[in-house]
Amino acid sequence: MPQIRRLPETLVNRIAAGEVVERPASALKELVENALDAGARSITVRLAGGGLDGIEVSDDGCGMTRDEMALALERHATSKLPDEHIELVATLGFRGEALPSIGSVARLTIESRVRDAGEGWRRVVDHGGLAAEGPAALPPGTRVRVEDLFGKVPARRKFLRSARSEYAACLDVVRRLAMSRPDVGFVLEHDGRRTLAVQPGDALASRVAQLVARELAEDGVAIDLERGPARLTGVAGLPTFNRGVADHQYLFVNGRPVKDRLLVGAVRGAYADMLARDRHAVLALFLEVPPEEVDVNVHPAKTEVRFRDPAFIRGFIVSGLRHALDSEGRRTAQAPAGPAMGNWQAEPISRSAPLQSPALGSLFASAPALRDAGQVWRGYEAAVLAPPEARAEMAQQSPEPAVSHPLGVARGQVAQTYIVAEAEDGLVIVDQHAAHERLVLERLKAAGAQGAVAASQALLIPEVIELDEPDCDRLEGAAPTLASYGLALERFGPSAMLVRAVPAVLAKGDVQALVRDVADDLAQNGDALLLGERIDHVLATMACHGSVRAGRALSVAEMNALLREMECTPRSGQCNHGRPTWVKLAHADIEKLFGRR
Repeated sequence: MPQIRRLPETLVNRIAAGEVVERPASALKELVENALDAGARSITVRLAGGGLDGIEVSDDGCGMTRDEMALALERHATSKLPDEHIELVATLGFRGEALPSIGSVARLTIESRVRDAGEGWRRVVDHGGLAAEGPAALPPGTRVRVEDLFGKVPARRKFLRSARSEYAACLDVVRRLAMSRPDVGFVLEHDGRRTLAVQPGDALASRVAQLVARELAEDGVAIDLERGPARLTGVAGLPTFNRGVADHQYLFVNGRPVKDRLLVGAVRGAYADMLARDRHAVLALFLEVPPEEVDVNVHPAKTEVRFRDPAFIRGFIVSGLRHALDSEGRRTAQAPAGPAMGNWQAEPISRSAPLQSPALGSLFASAPALRDAGQVWRGYEAAVLAPPEARAEMAQQSPEPAVSHPLGVARGQVAQTYIVAEAEDGLVIVDQHAAHERLVLERLKAAGAQGAVAASQALLIPEVIELDEPDCDRLEGAAPTLASYGLALERFGPSAMLVRAVPAVLAKGDVQALVRDVADDLAQNGDALLLGERIDHVLATMACHGSVRAGRALSVAEMNALLREMECTPRSGQCNHGRPTWVKLAHADIEKLFGRR
């Protein structure tokens, strides 16, 4: 039989390093977090070869004495946990394993000086062993260098990616931490080239725009909401400002960058009917909750968290985002893309070149067509050259002027699908089906808020659904909430539920599949989220079938009525599937098309 034995200290450190230090970006994250927890106001990061050849982090924090530096290189030694209340940690980390773990798989050099000391101290650890120590000359603060990462652990080294990929991961780490602390200045240099620099004291919105996308200053909305003990701040991009991947979503909990599934799902739910399935919002959200309401110790790298009340957190984020986006609903117009505008630019035609247009060719080849064209011109000529009295009379019969409506006044319909409207600042083109689809959906949701949609459809014969006992317990506990959606459930023995009624809008669906999906969702999220989302999906389908279809001719009055209702309806800039409902061509765009500017 194999004998149980104690592992050597060096091997223990390497095992801990496997949890904390996966790649250069992991080591960099630990070092920058240590600098922030030390009270730094300026942090400089230097990388070589994407972090594979070297990482250096310098800060102007409180520094360490000689004895503190020796203690910091021991396992489970930390200054970030003042007492035994591990659940109340208020720093970015406290494991006390980052430095010894890094030192066990790399050559680690630490130089530090406290503010009232005449000189600093230097300590070098080479793959777990003390290599050198002595005095060091440096300003107050700490400088840490990591070299030859995984140099003596080839099994880990071969799994690292290229220098370019590792640098991208390091850049993401610095960007996220810099975003979480606008009061701290950050500088990042890679192979001697400065790639990121932000000054301390930035406003949150300004720091986010610098690090995520400068367009957020124009295409984003500021968020600052409080509900009970929770506060949500940040910047959220408008639905029209989106990306093809979710890499531009930055989420923070109590200043800690996280990649939590609950928060990502809440963001997706908030933008559910405003973005297409293959598009993702651009945002940075900062959630502040009391430390006892969140557990940050569920992941070694602390990138995941667990909330005591996940349903409250999700609902708070979803409602907060939607409220902020609704307040900016008039800014959701789509502008034509630059390449599209370029395609509309016609190439200049030489005056000596023969006319190649088939329309003009057929016009001049056809005498009747020529006569028709002459009649049209003579009518126009008569209107232009009419006496002043006649022109005044015709002006009184002209269409309604483009008064200051955001979406303008309807001037016509193209292909019985698109409404063309004239606004004071440009030309508006509206997809009538997509626009009306959103209006119908919002009406149904408003009715649902008043209890109309949550009506139940009683089953002629109550249906018994067998489930696991824990699923039945969760369903029984959530029965009052489910009843408000129209789903009436009762306990029917230890491992079965009795369904007496279902939401009227889901009456034709599979009752068993519905209840099982709700049970799975309760197990994952702790609240009846999926049922509400299912109802929203059904309402969207109903709205699609009940709205004005493309190909239907509308009168001017109907078109104007549609435009006015869009102006007072939230999220009217996107249809239920996330596509734009209207596009605006500014006067400057039109002038470019005709070469006026």
